[in-house]
Amino acid sequence: MPTLPSAKPPAPHTHRTMAESFGVDPERYDRSRPPYPVAVIERITAAAPGTDVLDVGCGTGIEARQFRDAGATVLGVEPDPRMAEIARRSGLTVEVATFEAWDAAGRTFDVLVCGTAWHWVDPVAGATKAAQVLRPGGVLAPFGHVYELPPDAAAALAAAYRRAAPDSPLGADARSMLDAYQALYDRAADGIREAGGFGEPELWRHDWERAYTRDDLLDLVATSGGLTSLPPDRAAEVLAALGAELDATVTVRYATWGLTAVRLRG
Repeated sequence: MPTLPSAKPPAPHTHRTMAESFGVDPERYDRSRPPYPVAVIERITAAAPGTDVLDVGCGTGIEARQFRDAGATVLGVEPDPRMAEIARRSGLTVEVATFEAWDAAGRTFDVLVCGTAWHWVDPVAGATKAAQVLRPGGVLAPFGHVYELPPDAAAALAAAYRRAAPDSPLGADARSMLDAYQALYDRAADGIREAGGFGEPELWRHDWERAYTRDDLLDLVATSGGLTSLPPDRAAEVLAALGAELDATVTVRYATWGLTAVRLRG
């Protein structure tokens, strides 16, 4: 994963081409994206007042299955029908819509989660709607993975982006991706404050590692928005450049960033 530029980038939710590109190969996405650490799932379920979960941007159902396995009743909302179909194959109920346009039809929930997707939702409109669909005392809990490649591989990937997609911010050399990802959750917290209806958001981070084979790591990188939104030949060029720098096995550092905010009563 390339590093993010240190300057504040445009709001991600405005980049609709990238936001709606992940369903290009939903089977690969579901296969290669890792589940969330058990500690993250437990943290959110412990904070929730009940077990009715709304999963916004549920994708192929990765985190929805984890919450279901933890005893929750989960409803997914996903804008891409290709991703939603994969989630439904595992028995999940998914409604196809962007969260901003989704009709809750009077339904309310104990917790709203969003796994590595809240940055594709308008931060103020999303928080405003979350306040409408959460019960008093309910919890808004967006969270997301970010990973960091070894330095030589990260540099090769950034250089490949500069060649294949000169206008992409993913070609910039900058500070650690693990740290830079905090900006997305700072923006989310600001949106919650502006929307009102919630207590002060609590920002948190969980660090962990995962070992990959070279091929499995390339499979993962191929699902990133920077590549899914490129023409196939350019995406292949980027992956080839990265693959040339990878060892047979690679340990990748991860951070799962998240925040929790409690819906005010009254």
